[in-house]
Amino acid sequence: MHRNFFILLLALLAAGCATPQPPPETNSFRTAQLFPAEALVTQRGVLTVHGRQFTLNGYVAKSETRGLRLIVTETFGGVLADVLVKPGGETFVLKASPPFRPAWVKNYIAADLKCIFEDGAETDCPLQMLSDTHFVIERRGYKLDLRTVEMQAGLQPAAMFDETHGGKR
Repeated sequence: MHRNFFILLLALLAAGCATPQPPPETNSFRTAQLFPAEALVTQRGVLTVHGRQFTLNGYVAKSETRGLRLIVTETFGGVLADVLVKPGGETFVLKASPPFRPAWVKNYIAADLKCIFEDGAETDCPLQMLSDTHFVIERRGYKLDLRTVEMQAGLQPAAMFDETHGGKR
């Protein structure tokens, strides 16, 4: 009897105590609160598309009254995408360079931008918030693993939100 109890005790100790972990947050109801109403946010990310990985940098100018402006660059600084989202949701693709097409920038990059920075303005927002600075967006065909590396609060220049400088709807 004592031998069976000892074996059972060893088995329980070896198995450990399984405490359920809460799943990562899967919506953006808190994310906009992480960023000041007026700010310049620097992010680094890894975009995985069909098994290929691309390292990207993103610079988001955020204005409570003017909207969001995202410039996506490659590692060496070349601009791959430049998109402006007005407070009403109107989107302007100011630049799209390979591997990004203008439609992809408008439909996916802008959606991901709204998903993180506009508290659920994007209704189809597959966001996992792993921490206050680490986000993962996984959509059909791609995964974006994004980390905020710097945040500078303060008013952003009005020119950053001017869609007339080469923007297309």
